[in-house]
Amino acid sequence: MMRVRVLVFVLCLFYALTGVSLQAQTSGSPSPSSESAQAQASTTQQKAAYSLPPEKLARAVAYSRIRVILDFAGSAWGILQLVLLLALGVVAKMRNVAVNLSKNRWAQGFTFTLLLLIASTVLDLPFDMYGHHAAVVYGQSVQGWGSWAWDAVKGLLLSFVFGGLMVMLFFWVVRKSPNRWWFWFWIPAMIVVLITVFVAPVLIDPIFNKFEPLTKTNPALVDRLEQVVARGGIVIPPDRMFLMKASEKVTTLNAYVTGYGASKRVVVWDNSVAKATPDEISFIFGHEMGHYVLNHIPATLAFMGVLLLIEFYVGYRGVRWLIARYGANWRISSQNDWGALVVMLLVLSVLSFFSEPIVNGYSRMHEHEADVYGQEAIHGIVADPAKTAQQSFQLLGEMSLTDPNPSPFVEFWSFSHPSVGSRAAFAATYNPWVEGRHPKYFTK
Repeated sequence: MMRVRVLVFVLCLFYALTGVSLQAQTSGSPSPSSESAQAQASTTQQKAAYSLPPEKLARAVAYSRIRVILDFAGSAWGILQLVLLLALGVVAKMRNVAVNLSKNRWAQGFTFTLLLLIASTVLDLPFDMYGHHAAVVYGQSVQGWGSWAWDAVKGLLLSFVFGGLMVMLFFWVVRKSPNRWWFWFWIPAMIVVLITVFVAPVLIDPIFNKFEPLTKTNPALVDRLEQVVARGGIVIPPDRMFLMKASEKVTTLNAYVTGYGASKRVVVWDNSVAKATPDEISFIFGHEMGHYVLNHIPATLAFMGVLLLIEFYVGYRGVRWLIARYGANWRISSQNDWGALVVMLLVLSVLSFFSEPIVNGYSRMHEHEADVYGQEAIHGIVADPAKTAQQSFQLLGEMSLTDPNPSPFVEFWSFSHPSVGSRAAFAATYNPWVEGRHPKYFTK
């Protein structure tokens, strides 16, 4: 679900952390009959590579439908709530409360930020609560309401502190450069993103989850992951490998590399250790390692940086037009008004929604490349890389209750990864080590 938060200026860049666009299309257009035959063959391959028993399939379809509805309805509600807050004069009243409370701009800015966050949190609460309820009902979450609420409070506090700082920076830049703030604010926003990516594994992630050294709980797995790391040509010593106690909140699986430089580390969820084989964990980890080795993170940051710059510029134009057109009704006089923040959030929310297919398409391209890399990375470490990768997708799909046959439109618009069925089908047939073929990323 698209969240409307004051931190949208920074957080929208974290499209980068989930992937990136436009998959290459093969040249030439097949005839309708051959296209139909190819589609049917592809569907058959996907069903053979990833399938669910009837009862679990029905639950996966039902849960996927809920998530799709929450995603699109949540996005629409996020935009509509901003329109309502403006049109009903709520934003103007929050601005007045902040201004009347103190003549100090810092007090005004943080007060307005807090009021906006509270309003947004309350308005989003039905979607958030139902989403968590559905996750529990369908076995994706085991987190109690108390723990869930405490995580929400911690997220709100972080948004208040760092969001408030970004709000103050935003309006300072607007005052200093009324016609070029879209560019001058973009520069520190990018710097903040880079800093956040660096410090998140050390300072932010431990606020929400528990971590302990992997060498303490599973030294054999450390040895296996070191083999995969060595294949990738990167250096992550054993003391940078951690086990995350994901089972306290969710039932799904994951293993990943996070941070960069001095904060780089390997994280394996305890669910993965309990439910996946060492071979499957090696592939899942190899996929995540591929994002680093293939420089997907800097490439995505650059891509998203350009996209954000465009959105900031369009946002600047949109804010000026909306205030000129509706400012009197909204009681927002200029872009220096604290309420102009909500106008900016409205424009960015609309732009973010319609740019979602572009961002997700770019992400799917990188995810496919990481799939290929992960499968090649475990060659020589596991007996059958193709079978291991296919079984990994089968396990991931089962544990996440992933629909084997998602809507093509939903996949195009909102999937940051290719469908599990297509990934499993590719994995099952990818074997570049046969005579006459060569791996894409490894020489052997």
